[in-house]
Amino acid sequence: MTAAKTAPGMWVGQTLHYCSLALLLVLVWLAWGGLSRPFPVAFWTAVAFPVVHQLFVWLAWRLELRSAATSKAIGFGGYLVGFFLLFGGRFVSLFVLAWLDRGSLELPVLPRVILTTLLALPGCYAMVSVMRYFGMRRAAGADHFDPRYRDLPLVEKGIFRFTSNGMYAYAFLLFWAIAVGLNSKAALLVAAFSHAYIWVHFFATEKPDMEYLYGNRGE
Repeated sequence: MTAAKTAPGMWVGQTLHYCSLALLLVLVWLAWGGLSRPFPVAFWTAVAFPVVHQLFVWLAWRLELRSAATSKAIGFGGYLVGFFLLFGGRFVSLFVLAWLDRGSLELPVLPRVILTTLLALPGCYAMVSVMRYFGMRRAAGADHFDPRYRDLPLVEKGIFRFTSNGMYAYAFLLFWAIAVGLNSKAALLVAAFSHAYIWVHFFATEKPDMEYLYGNRGE
C-alpha cells in the first residue's frame, strides 16, 4: 500500500492528545497531593519537560509535513538542537527531582538494586540499539524532513528484533530506573507520567504521520 496522499492536518489526533494530557495532569496533581506535594518547583519542572518536548515535536513535524515551515524557520539542524535539549532535559530534571526526594520510596537496598537493574538493562539495551542500528537523527523524526529516510529498510537488529517500537516500550524504562534507583516516590510518579504520555504522542501524533509517510508499513 502506498502512503496517504495528503499530509495530516495540524489538529489530526490532537483531540486525543489534549484530552489524554489533561487527564494525565489531573491524575498527576492528585497523586502529587497524596505525596504531600514534595519539591514543587523540581516536580513540575520534571513534568513540564515531557510536555514541552512533545508539543515541540508535534508542531515541528506537522508544520514540516504541511509546508516545510520548520525547515524554513530553523532548519533541520535547529530542530535537532531543540529536540535533544528537551529530550536530555527530561532525564536531567527527573534525576534532580529524584535526588532531592531520595529515600521517600523506602525500598530496602537489595530489592531496589534488583529492580533498578531489571529496569536499566532493557532500557540501556534499547538506547544502544537506537544509537547503533536506528540512528538518533532518524529517531528524532528525520523522515519528516528528508524523504531519503523514508526509503530506508525497517530495522530488525538489537531491541528491534523483538519489537518495532523499542524506544517507547523499553528505552523509557530508564526513567523508572532513575526513580527506583534513587528511591523516590515523586520521581516514580513523573516516570509513570512520562511513559504514559509518550504513548499518547505515538497514537495521537506519530501514528497518523507514519500512515501518511509509509502507508501500512508505518503501522
